[in-house]
Amino acid sequence: MSASVADVLVSEGLISSDQLAAAEASASSIGEPVLNVLVKQGAVSKKDVVRCTVEAAGLDFVEIMDEPVDPEATALLTGDQARKYGVIPLRFDKDVLVVASDSQTAMNWQTRDDLQAITRRPVRFACAMKAEVQSRLNMLYRAEAELGELVRDMMEDEQAVDILAPVASTSDAPLVRYVNLLLNQAISDNASDIHVEPTESNIRIRFRIDGVLKEMAPAPKEIQSAVISRLKIMSDMDIAERRIPQDGRLTVMSRERKIDLRVSCLPTVWGEKIVMRILDNTAAQMALPDLGFSPENLTKWRGAYERPYGMLIVSGPTGSGKSTSLYATLHAVARPEVNIVTVEDPVEYRIPGINQIQVNAKAGLTFASALRSILRADPDIILIGEIRDHETAQIAIESALTGHLVLTTLHTNDAPSVITRLTEMEIEPFLVASALECATGQRLARRLCTKCKRAVEIPAADLAAVQFETPAGITPTFFEPVGCSSCADTGYRGRLAMHEVMPMTESLGKLAVRNASSEEVRRTAISQGMRTLRQDGWLKVAQGQTTIGEVLRVIA
Repeated sequence: MSASVADVLVSEGLISSDQLAAAEASASSIGEPVLNVLVKQGAVSKKDVVRCTVEAAGLDFVEIMDEPVDPEATALLTGDQARKYGVIPLRFDKDVLVVASDSQTAMNWQTRDDLQAITRRPVRFACAMKAEVQSRLNMLYRAEAELGELVRDMMEDEQAVDILAPVASTSDAPLVRYVNLLLNQAISDNASDIHVEPTESNIRIRFRIDGVLKEMAPAPKEIQSAVISRLKIMSDMDIAERRIPQDGRLTVMSRERKIDLRVSCLPTVWGEKIVMRILDNTAAQMALPDLGFSPENLTKWRGAYERPYGMLIVSGPTGSGKSTSLYATLHAVARPEVNIVTVEDPVEYRIPGINQIQVNAKAGLTFASALRSILRADPDIILIGEIRDHETAQIAIESALTGHLVLTTLHTNDAPSVITRLTEMEIEPFLVASALECATGQRLARRLCTKCKRAVEIPAADLAAVQFETPAGITPTFFEPVGCSSCADTGYRGRLAMHEVMPMTESLGKLAVRNASSEEVRRTAISQGMRTLRQDGWLKVAQGQTTIGEVLRVIA
């Protein structure tokens, strides 16, 4: 089949005969299929290979993300059934039910027989990319209806809401299924946090998606104790202790991926509130260009982290993506010949090949004490999760001055404030000027959904009212959010960062030594070419990546 598929690729003009001949020669020498070699060489996309392969086998190929779906067809399978078999009912062709799946599922006769038995209709397969099938599944089969059914089951069965009952330990128990479904839905929605908040009358459920909290269907007050206890047991917390805050961690499997959740339990007047931070390791594996750095800013930041020593600081409020930027920088500098040690509170993402230390204040392992030990472990690069006090700042500065590259974060509003914040921590100004190589301010804004965003004209008066500055050399194209199934009708999908990158220069160092104000530092940095956070936001707006409203929402 591979030869015929390769011929189809040539006949459709997707690859040339010379590319095919070169790939065949390479494939025979390394013992790998020709199609794999073509994809690895970048000669053709994996999607085109899959499409030609399934068409050569006599099957249809569909772009599942854009394919219309008949609600009557999807109603023939429950969400659990569709996910179990990895299929999406698309439409009816006379009496035949057309379902989409990946090519491997389409070749499985047992799956075909099972679906025909469930739907009581003949089934015909159309093929799509596996990852896209999973994404569309999560859009079509949301968990609200199933969660509602489970709540009703628990309300009817008193034992179901008793966390100590034997049935609660089984995967079929309504309580266990409810909690698992809630977690899986949040992960499917790409939520960063899950809030389970007791109120006077019910349990309020909210997901933070792209930085904005989204209300979900509430749960009745009667199951509050059972749900909270279940989450505390999963997170290895003490369920008997309800008067003090507790922290825990749990791991779940979702779509064949291991997802860690950091769990915080906080006593409130209506009961214990649970907040779960979803730690998806794909965020820690992002490359710097994927974070939204403009080419100019990325060049400045790269010039700083490629130095053999010095301090690099990423600043911004909580939830502005500082840790993700540091992890991406670590990936850029990590190589076998350097020793990297991190000290974090907590260690959110586990990275292979890097020595990570978890702060434990109760045991006496603070940022400062850990740093002293790290310096005796022959490090080349040190990552400090956050500078919180004078002692940590002092040791970090001294480490940068003694030949180490130090990456860290600081809670300030912008990059110029980093200098004044360090001096406020009683660090000698001349040490700040000598050690600091680069400071970066950062904010996160929601990214417009590429599937449904719509071009729009904005009057000049409205642009002037928000002091919009057109970036040099760019003709702005403005877009507005619309909403579609791909973005859950929000108009936004994912987030992008806005930066102001301030490399330390001689003139900025002189300002630091004489304790100049952050405003004076800002003016000097801008005169030397620093693009401010808002200016970088306007650039992203002009490029059609986000909206003016989003920039104004996150940048003062």
